[in-house]
Amino acid sequence: MRLLNKLSVVALSISMVIACAPANQQVERQAFDPEAETGRTINEISYANEYMVAAANPIAVEAGLAVLREGGTAIDAAVAVQAMLTLVEPQSSGIGGGAFIIYWDNDDQQLHTIDARETAPMAATPELFLDADGNPPRWIEAVVGGRSVGTPGVMRGLELAHQEWGRLPWQRLFNESIAQAEQGFAVSPRLAQLIEMEINPGLANMPVARDYFFPDGQALQAGELLTNPELAATLRAMAEQGADALYTGDIAKDIVAAVQNAAIEPGVLALSDLEQYQPVMRDPVCGPYRVYTICSMGPPSSGGITMVQTMALLEPFALNTLQPNSEEALHFFTQASRLAFADRNRYIADEDFVEVPMLALLAPEYIAERATLIGGIDMGQAEAGTIEQLLRADDQSPEFPNTSHISIIDQYGNAVSMTTTIEMGFGSTVMVRGFLLNNQLTDFSLVPEVDGVLVANRVEPGKRPRSSMAPAIVFDENGELLHVVGSPGGPRIINYVTQTMIGLLDWNMNMQEAIDMPRITNMNGVTSLEAGTEIERYQNLLEARGHNVEVRALNSGLHGITLRKGQTENRLEGGADPRREGAAKGDLH
Repeated sequence: MRLLNKLSVVALSISMVIACAPANQQVERQAFDPEAETGRTINEISYANEYMVAAANPIAVEAGLAVLREGGTAIDAAVAVQAMLTLVEPQSSGIGGGAFIIYWDNDDQQLHTIDARETAPMAATPELFLDADGNPPRWIEAVVGGRSVGTPGVMRGLELAHQEWGRLPWQRLFNESIAQAEQGFAVSPRLAQLIEMEINPGLANMPVARDYFFPDGQALQAGELLTNPELAATLRAMAEQGADALYTGDIAKDIVAAVQNAAIEPGVLALSDLEQYQPVMRDPVCGPYRVYTICSMGPPSSGGITMVQTMALLEPFALNTLQPNSEEALHFFTQASRLAFADRNRYIADEDFVEVPMLALLAPEYIAERATLIGGIDMGQAEAGTIEQLLRADDQSPEFPNTSHISIIDQYGNAVSMTTTIEMGFGSTVMVRGFLLNNQLTDFSLVPEVDGVLVANRVEPGKRPRSSMAPAIVFDENGELLHVVGSPGGPRIINYVTQTMIGLLDWNMNMQEAIDMPRITNMNGVTSLEAGTEIERYQNLLEARGHNVEVRALNSGLHGITLRKGQTENRLEGGADPRREGAAKGDLH
């Protein structure tokens, strides 16, 4: 297996340097029943041996499978899935947003990552979100309207990926989504609930979005047939003209006009920002964990580095010798997460604009030193480690928990792990040509400096905001593709994916079991336990260790696929998060 990042080579030595318990020691895993004490419905694991798609909506999964059945690649299927999600899951992702794409090319045995993250308009300044007195706005004032819109990137990223690794014609990949937009789809219960709840108050106050989601002044209802002829026309234009249809010409002009003339907080996006946008091929960030290699995105994502660092910090504690989701294991997880998040909030941003000390953050000596801070009592709020010659202030960004994740393995052995987003639910609520635009600029720190010290993740023209998205691909001890997984969830994405990794790699769970596990998060603050699950019983024990514990909903949206290689044929095992509406599905011989 070839990995592109020089960081990968350095990071592979981490587990060899840190003294730890015997790496291959494994406890007998007790039967794990996520329904116990909760009554929560769980999904059955899905099996296939040809190909598989795991995504946030069954209609989108079927669109991807239709492409795979015609001989398409995982990238071909990803284009079809994203186009359909724009229609059926508009609150989470779409062609008005951005994405990180990881692609495993099985023929070349090479891993690639594409940064299709949004960029700040060239007219944006570090003071974008400050008022006349230099004060940042309330979070909702920052989110809603044109000011928060970054230059969309996902379709340029998918177009680049298709040029490199697609097999079917680009135009073919939009057939299902165009037809569905014209014929209509049944509004899902989750979409209807989020509209009714007004999780994004801009939805009822921005005229175009209001007319679409509140026809005749009433919120859309679950099961209602919803058509979107404007989106159908937009997708048809992209099918015929490529992504240029979105970035130049009349659609691009309409995007700019919608942002600059938004009814709330007009923005500074310009036609030149769209015309000049380019995705970036970047090196993956990879690190070892026991006998495995975990790979994800590098900056501007903080997800990959923080996940790899958390796993490295945990390795000395031999979680594979502890019972699955035991209180002790969860305590160690929260402490490692505290340390990694402290570093994340200070040091990680767009590496094209600021120095990101990736090698230093994952160096064996640094990891070993930081791991000594983990003990049997909660450490409280962790301080970032000291990286020589880098003076940084901590980030102040109001990240939001939405987004969507797509996992695909095709019949050729290629794989896609793609996390895609318009940021907060329903994005900026600026709607144009049948789709919503992102509010990704609120992933920047709302303040550029603290006490005269610059924040790495401050707004700058052309810069990409820091992200928590952590699409991941795991390789086994022989360098063979093993797991493809990722999640939505704002900054909690990192905890969601990391905890799933522990279930897969330490506790020998299958993909669905690992996804079903009750969630725990700690982003260097409160320890959150998932409400309505068996994990609630640990509240008193964790509080006795000094944790400040809250019990709350933790709505991850994990989608993953495991590849089990056999002597005569392979088996794919797919999982979809029961907390949302996704599905994992594939075909058998």
